[in-house]
Amino acid sequence: MSRIGKLPVVIPEKVNVEIQNGTKIKVKGPLGELEKTFPPVVELILEDGTVKVNMKSNSKFARSMYGTARSIINNMVTGVSKGFVKQLQIEGVGYKADVSGNVLNLSLGYSHPIVYEIPKDVTIKVERNIITVSSFNKELVGSVAAKIRSYRKPEPYKGKGVRYVDEKIIRKAGKTAK
Repeated sequence: MSRIGKLPVVIPEKVNVEIQNGTKIKVKGPLGELEKTFPPVVELILEDGTVKVNMKSNSKFARSMYGTARSIINNMVTGVSKGFVKQLQIEGVGYKADVSGNVLNLSLGYSHPIVYEIPKDVTIKVERNIITVSSFNKELVGSVAAKIRSYRKPEPYKGKGVRYVDEKIIRKAGKTAK
């Protein structure tokens, strides 16, 4: 039994939660609106300013979805009230990023610039060599940050490339002359 699934999700004051049919949830807050439908093996209950998750059966799938559903709901409530942020760092000579309108322009040492169209609910800011990706949807923030990082992953010899700010790159020793 999941220990995380047993915990109720506390709903802040400015957040509005609606549950339909026991499996569909809508979360509305000051930053945005999210909705998600869960499999019928879990049941969502709204009571006393909290959301609780119950299992309908004791199958392996129901046990795995029990904690997962609670974590997703908690991320939805946190997202619409506080939001999520990921920061990427660009390192390398001549590597740069620039936001113009709804497009992120990246120069990462290739013969051509990389043009990334920013999704609707995501905000991207660039200050020097730090790219800040923010949104109320945690899944979207993670996928956008991973996509930007994938354009030039950090290499282990000089550390050039795009990496997360808190990421540690294990450096390798290069060739040495005799």
